[in-house]
Amino acid sequence: MSTCTRCGAQFGCAMVDGSPEPCWCTALPPAVPVPQEAAGCWCPACLRAHIAAALANTQAAS
Repeated sequence: MSTCTRCGAQFGCAMVDGSPEPCWCTALPPAVPVPQEAAGCWCPACLRAHIAAALANTQAAS
């Protein structure tokens, strides 16, 4: 189990758990950088929210 460095939630990370399967996060768009101050893994909810907000900001700026 991993702990989200953003919200503290517990979640499964295939890399940490030693799974031979790819982690759930590899299915998400890789084009959104995670801020340096948030180093570490984020839970699915936090990472999805971050991606959605970044994409909305990009679209609003266009």
